[in-house]
Amino acid sequence: MALINPYINFNGNTEEAFNFYKSVFGGEFATIMRFKDMASEEFPVAEHEENKIMHIALPIGKNVLMANDVPERMGRTNENENRSKISISAESKEEADKLFNGLSTGGQIEMPIADSPWGSYFGMFRDKYGIEWMVDFDPKYKGQI
Repeated sequence: MALINPYINFNGNTEEAFNFYKSVFGGEFATIMRFKDMASEEFPVAEHEENKIMHIALPIGKNVLMANDVPERMGRTNENENRSKISISAESKEEADKLFNGLSTGGQIEMPIADSPWGSYFGMFRDKYGIEWMVDFDPKYKGQI
């Protein structure tokens, strides 16, 4: 079965955000590539953007959370976009609480984590970097969705 791996664009704070995500999920970065690593005559990089992240990957279970900083010449990423969310299927209520509480720190809770009318343990929030998350534990699936 194919895996779906979220890819997030940031406006210059990818490294800060991913260090935060790593502190919640654990693990190690599989890849960290900076713009200066790819600089060439064909791909010039402004000096003030050399250390920004061109690609970063954090394995989480069988999935990978990935991101980059958008170069200024490409315009800013809309940090108020709300058409998509990253959904986490936890393996237990305890894991759901840990992830919800950790990732929502400094963010804005849209729906506190609690038993839902549809039978799962569910919550939604926008983290301090503007990324929207849903955390769900469904005892019927135990993290299998």
